[in-house]
Amino acid sequence: MSHSPNVIRHQAAVTRPRRETQNGHMSINLWFTGLSGSGKSTLAHAVEQRLHLMGCRTYVFDGDNVRHGLCGDLGFSLNDRSENMRRIAEMVGLFLDCGVLSLTAFISPLKADRDKVKEIIGAENLLEVYCNCSLEICEKRDVKGLYKKAREGKIKNYTGISSPYEAPENPDIELNTGTRPLRDCVNDIINELRERGIILQ
Repeated sequence: MSHSPNVIRHQAAVTRPRRETQNGHMSINLWFTGLSGSGKSTLAHAVEQRLHLMGCRTYVFDGDNVRHGLCGDLGFSLNDRSENMRRIAEMVGLFLDCGVLSLTAFISPLKADRDKVKEIIGAENLLEVYCNCSLEICEKRDVKGLYKKAREGKIKNYTGISSPYEAPENPDIELNTGTRPLRDCVNDIINELRERGIILQ
């Protein structure tokens, strides 16, 4: 991992375990991956809402939102997608140190990029949530009208149409977001967090 020259990391007196104790829960990242329209953002925000009502400290990194600021200079080529993932992973690392439950909703189509994210923040700090939804259902939803534009050739490098999506082989959580009710998907994730001892409620 490259870093700026002549820079020494400062060791803070207030550590991640101390922040987690104060927050009353562990910090972890829930990394939602899936095709556009698979329900990643909807599910991530619904899970955050539930956690917030339980008194947890949370934050959602939404794929569209970060491209308005932090990653606003990036396009959608495979190289730019990789850099997008790298930047988000570095941000997630800071939120983990804050003791926050972070939720990241990104297509993140390539296994190599998702593996790089795990390398940056530590695989033990991430739960990969695969929003498994067929391309057919995603296209039927097409909330933003992007699949239609991609089919017409107006958008290049569109995942599932002109750019690949490599589904996770062994995700920590796999949900059929095409047919399973949102509330059930939220419950599955909350139960997983409880079983792993990340939240105690």
